[in-house]
Amino acid sequence: MQTNRLQRLGVLTALYAAQGLPYGFFTQALPSMLREMGVSLEIIGATAVLAAPWALKALWAPFVERRAALRTWALGLQAVTILGAVMLALLNPEHDLMILGAAVLLSNLVAATQDIATDGIAVATLAPEERGWGNGLQVAGYRIGMIAGGSLLLVIYDVTGWSLTAAAMALLLALTSLPLLLSDVGKDVQTAAPSALSWTWLQLPGALPWVGVLVTFKLGDYLVQGMLRPWLVDAGRSLTDIAVLLGVGGFSAGLVGAIVGGALVGPLGRRRALVLFGVLQALSLGSYALAAWTGSGIWAAVLSEHFLGGCATAAVFTAMMDACRSDRGATDYTLQASIVVIASMGSAGFSGVLAAHLGFAGVFTLGAILALGAPLLAMVIPTPRTHLQRERAWFDEVNGSKFSRTRS
Repeated sequence: MQTNRLQRLGVLTALYAAQGLPYGFFTQALPSMLREMGVSLEIIGATAVLAAPWALKALWAPFVERRAALRTWALGLQAVTILGAVMLALLNPEHDLMILGAAVLLSNLVAATQDIATDGIAVATLAPEERGWGNGLQVAGYRIGMIAGGSLLLVIYDVTGWSLTAAAMALLLALTSLPLLLSDVGKDVQTAAPSALSWTWLQLPGALPWVGVLVTFKLGDYLVQGMLRPWLVDAGRSLTDIAVLLGVGGFSAGLVGAIVGGALVGPLGRRRALVLFGVLQALSLGSYALAAWTGSGIWAAVLSEHFLGGCATAAVFTAMMDACRSDRGATDYTLQASIVVIASMGSAGFSGVLAAHLGFAGVFTLGAILALGAPLLAMVIPTPRTHLQRERAWFDEVNGSKFSRTRS
């Protein structure tokens, strides 16, 4: 049983790493590359809209959940992502910015759809007592992908250029596909019948107040993240320096933070973890403002913010998973994730405009203030698990679709 548990967690970690790879490259490495090419802050900030599929994926999540096995979706979309990375090697980013933008959008569409399938597998195969660890490893796996995509590939680009960087991304994506391909995880996951599937999560008791927590959870964080790399470039940091600072340092701290946060969600309880880690995350964002004002303490700000951000993300993801109905995990979880991404994308997209008027320190200060909204709301709004356990049982009874979880 322990081996099976480790196998499930390992497969999920690899799948989330596969999502983090291209997303990390396009959101972490590419802004630094564009700034070095002389692209304006407004345009760099506006590239956040290319992440729109992550915000809109809830629209097609029911289709994914009912039209084929989630495992089949995951493996098929992994293959498409690998092929897309190979094709990227043919581009010249300095002369094909429009084509590059379209490629980024398509890559996000494929990765977001793969995320629907992966989330569904996670909800179905992780027992409630495993979800703290599971979501900690989810965030950790994603951050491993972000480290590879946002830092390792940035260093490769700095040394070898675009084509070999894209080829390296394709190879890494292929490696992350092997754990699922070589295991039977997800083969027996069952979902609701097409007639029973509906986008009704928002009608459940406690869901709408919880949306307020989801909307505010990453609002301040992404306002800061949208301008973090341009700030470092303007401060005279080379691309390799940025890769070491944010990749080796920051994302490694985030990986550890996610595991620590996931391990503490159970002992602390869902609400207490959300409030504690949310407040600490806001304070860590304020350290960027201090570093921008003083010109020092950048390493301390990066390490603290990534560590505490990882803790906070593991906590909110665990609460999101608890809020899912048993036979509609992919759809319910995806809807909540889309709400987070919509707020995050809007915040990051507006960050360049604010930085042009307020300066980097002003944007970082505003981000820290906004980040306090989520823990303040979490103090007075119970997590959906409190409200939805009875409702979940009611839906199962009404639909006559008691969900059978067969853990691989």
